[in-house]
Amino acid sequence: MNNHEIQATWKYHDGTKHSYWSVRNNPHFLDWANRPQPFKIYPRLEPLPLPRDVPQTGVAALSAISQQGLSWRDESVPDLRDLARILYFSAGITKQRTHPGGEINFRAAACTGALYEIELYVVNNDLRDLDAGVYHLNPADVSLRLLRKGDFRGNLAHATAMEPAVAHASATIICTGTYWRNAWKYQARTYRHFGWDNGTLLANMLAVSVASGLQAAIVLGFVDADVNCLLDLDKRREVACASYRSGAH
Repeated sequence: MNNHEIQATWKYHDGTKHSYWSVRNNPHFLDWANRPQPFKIYPRLEPLPLPRDVPQTGVAALSAISQQGLSWRDESVPDLRDLARILYFSAGITKQRTHPGGEINFRAAACTGALYEIELYVVNNDLRDLDAGVYHLNPADVSLRLLRKGDFRGNLAHATAMEPAVAHASATIICTGTYWRNAWKYQARTYRHFGWDNGTLLANMLAVSVASGLQAAIVLGFVDADVNCLLDLDKRREVACASYRSGAH
């Protein structure tokens, strides 16, 4: 739906609200044999391991959120270690827990049902230790996979009507939502959860960037079809939700 389909938006909103009746009368059950994979995998692409020994910033969480007493680095351009820190503390696996049905990988940002349906991609120019390209993050093996080689930041700039926060960014992290991974449990409410779970993840990104001395911004307005095409997404399964810009050009 587009921004002008107000009635359709209200129909979805009202139709997916929780109520005393809806919670107690929903016949849906979890089909464990049909449980979705917890990670998106590109089996034919070589992994580019991310640094795992990246130190924490030492900045308290509340200080990072409030930005009090903090300053930007002289040159606010991220390198591979900066990206690794931002990606890990937003989507990285922080602990694992075994249960009778298998194992749960808990991530740095909370998510409905611990299903983690938000995927992350990086679009960057040449950075220290990372060539220009379009990459996908796989938290399972803490690595990036190169999807497109070259500088595609111009594609993102045009998709956002030359939004300065994107046009002048050294690196942009694109968040996408994978429908089935969340719909398996939450059905039609999944689209709501895209906003909740993506928002939690973006809050972590902002806090880590500020603590690292990097300027950052969140961009929610863009031509969906252009960004989905850049990432080569199957729109029936996965769509772009937001972009996160880090560092000035």
